[in-house]
Amino acid sequence: MSAVTALLFDVFGTVVNWREGISRDVAIIADQKGVSLDPAAFADSWRAEYQPAMEEVRSGRRSFTILDVLHRENLKKVATDFGLGALSAEDEDFLVTAWHRLPGWPDSSEGMLRLKQKFILGSQSNGNIALIVNMAKYANLPWDVVLGAEVVGHYKPQPKAYLNACTALGLATENCMMVAAHNDDLVEARAAGMKTAFVCRPTEHGVGQTKDLHAEQDWEFVAQDFNDLADKLGL
Repeated sequence: MSAVTALLFDVFGTVVNWREGISRDVAIIADQKGVSLDPAAFADSWRAEYQPAMEEVRSGRRSFTILDVLHRENLKKVATDFGLGALSAEDEDFLVTAWHRLPGWPDSSEGMLRLKQKFILGSQSNGNIALIVNMAKYANLPWDVVLGAEVVGHYKPQPKAYLNACTALGLATENCMMVAAHNDDLVEARAAGMKTAFVCRPTEHGVGQTKDLHAEQDWEFVAQDFNDLADKLGL
């Protein structure tokens, strides 16, 4: 196997717990407005708009648009369904930037610091640069490089999202490993020539999660968390 120099991470769900972070902040707004809602259901509904919005860009029907803008548009779609149709601009700003304030999984910071001893750590996320940088400060994520979607100009799982990220580091794809909690992300990364590591996050979608509970292919590495991955990589 070619030597791996860089680890490129999916972020939402793999590095940070988006469902917990969004639930926390929408509960604050709902409480302020005296609205009764299920914060986790709100988070799930908002997240469900994520892929369709990016598909408009992937398909070419829409020019490249950063995730902060897509999140704001999607917020407007789901807020009314939960009784939050009268959000002020300040409320919208607070909720859109909730994606900048997502908590890491308990092992994320420690495990990444261990991995950083040997490897370049880069975000390979659909998140825009400001979002990922602010999140890194909030959740203590020790990236070496932030490859926001506007750097590569494409949204995963488009092949160029992976290829351009590796090129930005001056590395061949075989010298980069994609780290993700989502099997479909790893399928596309492998197709682009990258090595792969599956890290299980069995509660990303809550306790009733049914998808991505185990590795579905023979990924180069399969780990329970980032510390386990560091162990398997000899750190």
